[in-house]
Amino acid sequence: MVKAAKKKRLSAYLDPDVMHALADYSARREVSLSLIAEAAIASFLSPDAEERKEAAITRRLDQVDRRVQRVERDVGIAIETLALFVRFWLNSTPALPESAQAEARAKGLQRYDAFVDALGRRLSKGPKLRQEIAEDVPPASPAGVDDSTAR
Repeated sequence: MVKAAKKKRLSAYLDPDVMHALADYSARREVSLSLIAEAAIASFLSPDAEERKEAAITRRLDQVDRRVQRVERDVGIAIETLALFVRFWLNSTPALPESAQAEARAKGLQRYDAFVDALGRRLSKGPKLRQEIAEDVPPASPAGVDDSTAR
C-alpha cells in the first residue's frame, strides 16, 4: 500500500473583499477554504488554462460579432426605410403655392408632433419594425421591379 505524500502548508495574504467572497463561497458549497484555494491554484497552473481562456474569449467574440451583425442589419433596414419613404413622399407630394405654405407649415408641425408621439409609443411598447421583417428575405427582383410603387 502506497502512502500519499503529506500536503504542504501555504500562507497567503488576500484582499479583504477576496477573502470575504472566498468565505461565502466556502460556506455555500460546504467545503473548506483550503480545498477551494487548492483547486483554484491547480486550475491557474494547469497547462490547458490558456486554452480555456482562449475558448472563453472566442465565445465572447462570437457573441459580439452576432450583435454587430444585428446592428448592421437594423441600421440597413432603417436607412432603406427612410430612403423609400423620402422617395415616395417626394414623388407623391405636389408643390404648394406661396399662399398655402404658412398653413402647411403649421399643419406639418402638428403632424410631426403626432408622429413623434406615435413613434415614442411604438418604441416603448413594440413590436419593432426590425422584428416584423423576416431574416430570410428573398433576393430582389431584377432592375428595380419591387420599388416601382414608390416612383
